[in-house]
Amino acid sequence: MFRFYRIGAMQTALTVLGAYLLGSVSFAIVVSRLAGLPDPRTYGSKNPGATNVLRTGRRVVAALTLAGDAGKGWLAVWLALLFAPQAAAYAGVAVFAGHLFPVFHRFQGGKGVATAAGVLFGFDPWLGLGTLVTWIAMAVFFRYSSLAALVAAAFAVFFTAFMKMYSLLPAVAVIAALLVWRHRENIRRLLAGTESRLGEKKASPPPDPSAASR
Repeated sequence: MFRFYRIGAMQTALTVLGAYLLGSVSFAIVVSRLAGLPDPRTYGSKNPGATNVLRTGRRVVAALTLAGDAGKGWLAVWLALLFAPQAAAYAGVAVFAGHLFPVFHRFQGGKGVATAAGVLFGFDPWLGLGTLVTWIAMAVFFRYSSLAALVAAAFAVFFTAFMKMYSLLPAVAVIAALLVWRHRENIRRLLAGTESRLGEKKASPPPDPSAASR
């Protein structure tokens, strides 16, 4: 029995490590480099995420960033469910933590909204869908991406409890708490009335290095 326990513990540890390393791949940085754009940590909100990349005017690059960040969250949970089901919740937290504190990018990560969404879809499609609909509704009515993320995070915890997925509740709560913490500057700006709305340019987009060759 002890041998099986050790194997299970090792399997869980490897799953968590793999999920963290996967989360540490910042698609905002990687895709921007491949597209010849500046590091998203050097302009706008300085956040390596799809919203900031969109400030360059390159919608395809922003869409690829969004898909990559969400996809890695889903993939980490899916792989865990396939090979180490007992570690799926841990994998969700680990891939999210990897996005926030990526070892490959000097621990300067994003705020985790897309990755959190991918994790929730990996946990349960209905949980992910309910949280996504909440984000969209808040974004449409109030035009604040950060507010939409904060409200969606709170509702993710509520939906998890409402759907009686109690084994996932601690993981979802940790992800929601970390997401709120990463948005602490946004919360200050929301309270001060200085937060940028969706569609507003926070700063002039960086020059496109490829523009000169067009």
